[in-house]
Amino acid sequence: MALAYTSAESIEDFVSCLRGTYVTGKSRDAFARKFYLERLHALVKDNEEQFYDALAKDLNKSRAETLASEISPVLEECAYFINNYDSLVKDKQVKARLAVNRADRAYVRREALGVVLIICIDLELSSPAGALAAGNCVIIKLSEISLHTSALITKLLPNYLDASMYRVVNGGVEETQHLLRQKFDHIFYTGNSQVAKSIMTAASQHLTPVTLELGGKSPVIVTEDADMQTVANRIAFGKFFNAGQSCVAVDYVFIPKSHQQEFLTAIRKTLVSWYGANPYESKDYGRIVNHRHFDRLVTLLDNRSSGNIAIGGHFDRESRYIAPTVITDVRFDDAQLMKSEIFGPLLPVITFSDIEETMGLICKKEPPLALYLFTKSNSTIKKVLSFTTSGGVTVNDTLIHQTEYALPFGGIGTSGMGGYHGEKSFKCFSHERGILIKKQRLEWLIQSRYPPVTRTKLALLRAVLSE
Repeated sequence: MALAYTSAESIEDFVSCLRGTYVTGKSRDAFARKFYLERLHALVKDNEEQFYDALAKDLNKSRAETLASEISPVLEECAYFINNYDSLVKDKQVKARLAVNRADRAYVRREALGVVLIICIDLELSSPAGALAAGNCVIIKLSEISLHTSALITKLLPNYLDASMYRVVNGGVEETQHLLRQKFDHIFYTGNSQVAKSIMTAASQHLTPVTLELGGKSPVIVTEDADMQTVANRIAFGKFFNAGQSCVAVDYVFIPKSHQQEFLTAIRKTLVSWYGANPYESKDYGRIVNHRHFDRLVTLLDNRSSGNIAIGGHFDRESRYIAPTVITDVRFDDAQLMKSEIFGPLLPVITFSDIEETMGLICKKEPPLALYLFTKSNSTIKKVLSFTTSGGVTVNDTLIHQTEYALPFGGIGTSGMGGYHGEKSFKCFSHERGILIKKQRLEWLIQSRYPPVTRTKLALLRAVLSE
C-alpha cells in the first residue's frame, strides 16, 4: 500500500495556517477544546473495527493488544480531559512568600504554547489529545512505517476535526527534516534516541522545547522468593506483547542462578498455552513492523557472542515472523544482545547470585525507560528503588505502570526527556504563567526600594523582603 507524502510547500502552508488560527484565540476557547476532545474520542470509538484491521495489517496485532495499547489510552485521555477540564484550566492561587506581597494576589495560570508538532507511531492520538486540551494547534506527523494505520488516521481526521486546528503530515526522512526546519512552540517525539538527537539539533535553531519519549534496555530483576510461574507469565507478557515492539518492553532478565531452569520450564509452558506449539500459526502473536527491523533482529541473534537459544529462534523473512525466543547464559557484556535496546521478541537471560552486583550492572548502562522487579520483600523493593534509576517502575508485573494514566510517564537521560499522561500531559503542552497583581497603595512602604539609599531604607527593605 502507498501512502501519499506531504509536499514541502504544503508543510509550510500548514504551519502558517495553524499559526493564523492560534492568534485568533479559536483553539483556546473553552467550548472548542471540549468539543474537539469529544470529536477525537468519537473518531476512535466510531472506527474501532477499522483500527483493529489496520493494526493487524501493519503488525499482525491482536484485538486484545490493540485495545489495551492503542484504543483504550486515547479514549481514556480524551475522557479525562473532558471530565477534568475546568479544574485543569482553573487559576491556581498561591500564597506570597515575601512580606511586601502578602496583601496582593498571586496565582498561576496555565496557558497554551501555540503551534506544537507531535511525531508519533501507530495510533498515538493520546498526546494530540493533551495538546488540544491545553489550547494548542497541532501538526501530527504520522509513522511512515505503519502504513495502514497512518492512512486510516489521515482519512478519518477531516471528518471529525476542524482543519484549522490541526494538520496531518505524512512522509519519510526528507519530509520530516523539512518539517523540523519550521518554527514550533513545542515538539513531542516518540521513537529512538538517534532520531531524537536530530530533533533536538533542529529544535535548538528556534530554541524550541522538546518532550522525548524514547526507550532503552529495560531490565527485570527476579528474586528467589518470587512465584516462578507468575513471573514467567508476566515477563512473557512484557516481552512478547506486540512481538516485543514497545518502548517499555522487557529487554533482558536477571534470574537467580538456582532458578534459571525453573524459569525456563515455566515460560515454555506459558508460551505454548498462549500461542500453541507453533506461534507462527497464532492469530495472537505479532510480526516485526518491516524488513529492516527484521534483519536487524536476526543479525543480533546470529552474531551474539554468548548465550544458548533455549526456546524459539525460528524466523521467516517473507512474513516478518520471529518466534518468541529465550536465550540463556548471556553475558552482560555481549556486544550484540546487550549493547542497545532490542525492540523485538528476543529475551536474554542472565543469571546472578548477588543482587547488589546486579544493581551495579544495571547502573553501568544508561537509565532505562522502565525497570521491573519481582519480589515479595519490601526491603528489596526499597533497596532497588534507592540504588537504581529509570523512567518508571512496575513491581511484580511488567508494562502496567505505563497504562495507569494517574501516574506521569516519561524517561530520564537517554530514555527520554519530560513526561505526559493525564494532568502531566496538560502541563507538558502548557506554560505556567506566574501572575502577581499589586495594589496602588502602601507607597510609603514600597519607597524603601527607591534611591537615594539610606540606612533607614535598607532596614525597611530588609523587612519587607523577608519571608
